[in-house]
Amino acid sequence: MNLNIYQKVAILTVFATLFLILVGGLVRATGAGMGCPDWPKCFDQFIPPTDVSELPENYKEVFVEQRIEKNKKIVKYLNTLGFTELALTIENDPNVTKEEEFNAVKTWTEYVNRLAGALIGLLVLATFFTSLRYWKSRKSITITSGIAVFLTIFQGWLGSVVVSTNLLPGTISIHMVFAMIIVTVLLYGVFQATSSLIEIEIKPEILNRLYLLSIGLIIFTTLQMVLGTQVREAIDAVKITTDTVRTGWLDQVGNIFIIHRSFSWLVLIAAIWIMSVIWKHQVQGVIYKLAFANFVLVITQIIVGVGLEYLNMLAFLQVIHLVGIALMICTQFLMILILRSQKLPTVSPVIG
Repeated sequence: MNLNIYQKVAILTVFATLFLILVGGLVRATGAGMGCPDWPKCFDQFIPPTDVSELPENYKEVFVEQRIEKNKKIVKYLNTLGFTELALTIENDPNVTKEEEFNAVKTWTEYVNRLAGALIGLLVLATFFTSLRYWKSRKSITITSGIAVFLTIFQGWLGSVVVSTNLLPGTISIHMVFAMIIVTVLLYGVFQATSSLIEIEIKPEILNRLYLLSIGLIIFTTLQMVLGTQVREAIDAVKITTDTVRTGWLDQVGNIFIIHRSFSWLVLIAAIWIMSVIWKHQVQGVIYKLAFANFVLVITQIIVGVGLEYLNMLAFLQVIHLVGIALMICTQFLMILILRSQKLPTVSPVIG
């Protein structure tokens, strides 16, 4: 399969963004989100320190003051845009003035996350510039790549808000959701440019059934992801506000965990339903591979979820759980795009 420069760069960017989600999950699981108390620099340096002796004695007060000043600007913008309740929450959040102790491991974990984010930004820009070759033949590819650039810029700004508000509940979840939106937008661009290379043979009635089931599945999965971020935020709140040890975290988060755990059955049933249709009608090729990969991911996610509950929220499993849901959404979204392309007239892209 000969791919042009856009297709190669775009595919690389998709995988790189998934890797960034993995790194972000590692940051979250290890509590390294505030390893750098400022943004975009880290302790006001492009290369962060390795020892507290490299920082001034009053470094805690300095960076707290910086966050307060930045939050004043954010609050002003939010009030102007009409988000008064959110602005009030940020303005009165006591965690903003919390002084962060220097920890070299957490600092460099967060720093690597930022370096990876910067690299992704460059790759997204490269994806856009290489997509210009399609401007005359398939404007939608260039437009999609341009949207990815805009979303990436917004994601960078949102990252600065996450830091300045000292990981305000809600901001991390939004950060994760936008990461998934960026991945799916990039994936859509890749599909638009490579759809002519994909051929499937499925009876129209079976295709329509799989298409509708796949839409239902991705809706359930997306809701499950949102519920999962809410569980994670509830756990963060428990860690901050109580003295409960790790073994008791899930017992303190309330009904949101029960809903999240129960909702996984809907995702599993939808995945099994799709596989039963595929097996019954002997569907082969890329649709079978994607559906089977999704089925394996769903089973894996359930096993990891059980492990998280009974192994006291093991950090390693948290990372796997986050990456797993990202891969599930990508797999399901790609399956929908392929099935939908067979329902509509196809347009062959320029393969230069």
